[in-house]
Amino acid sequence: MNFPGAATLSAPLQAQIRKWVMGVFPREDRNPVDYDHPVGDPGLFGPQSVTWKIHGDFPGMMSGGICALMLQTLHPLALAGVWDHSNFRADLVGRLRRTTTFVAATTYAPTREAERLIARVAGIHERVRGHAEDGRAYSAADPDLLTWVHVTEMSSFLAGYLRYCRPSLPVSVQDRYYWETSRIAEALGARRVPKSVAGVEAYFRRIQPQLEFSARSVEVLGVLKSIRLPIPDGGASRRLFLGSAAVLLPDWALNHLRRSRLERLRDAAAARTLQAAAPLVRAALKDGVGARSCARTGVDRSILYTW
Repeated sequence: MNFPGAATLSAPLQAQIRKWVMGVFPREDRNPVDYDHPVGDPGLFGPQSVTWKIHGDFPGMMSGGICALMLQTLHPLALAGVWDHSNFRADLVGRLRRTTTFVAATTYAPTREAERLIARVAGIHERVRGHAEDGRAYSAADPDLLTWVHVTEMSSFLAGYLRYCRPSLPVSVQDRYYWETSRIAEALGARRVPKSVAGVEAYFRRIQPQLEFSARSVEVLGVLKSIRLPIPDGGASRRLFLGSAAVLLPDWALNHLRRSRLERLRDAAAARTLQAAAPLVRAALKDGVGARSCARTGVDRSILYTW
């Protein structure tokens, strides 16, 4: 398979890179998703979709997932749900892993498996309720909060793909990505989901007055910055992950999050490192769920990397 810019990897190096990645983002052991059956089932999107290509790029998805988490700390109602109903201080990576599992399953899994995950997550949302610091009631099933979470995630995944894989991706293809993935948000109960680049930009302009960088935002980001990764030299890897994610933040979010000039310089350096390493990471992870789903649907896995 032709990975843009990838050299041929020796087996030991491929195993080492794979071990590094899986050490930080291990697969979910509970309720495993069956990506192999039934044969021929294209799932919700199918191998010809833009979503299969974008979600199949680990560097973009990894950096985009962390970027989305940073963005989500700015919405006081969404953050209240995390604050009240998750063990983020001890398991923030676990939260990111569960999000990754959901996105991968709804992208690649057979239709019934994807629908099972959507129903399961919708049921969890119904139980996540409470009151924010200012007394406002919140529910994770609130259609507007679901839209916020969806847009922050999809825009961040796309930003990661553009930065670390294909900067020249046409806007029409980016629009197609937003249009395709909106069906997941709507299946969960979101409403007024933007379905184009222009729509997402307009959405972020509208919602900015509702956002704030609070003491809770500072604490969650502090946990993220100090998180211990279960791999050798976890500190260097953490800085790489966080910096390559922060560089994806839009300018308005950087200002909200008060990202200093020094931090931005470090972010740019981390991004350059991931950009250089990205072809090797793709080559080491070429047998992931995207490739398995290609086998299930009878197409060559090179479709994930060609346009």
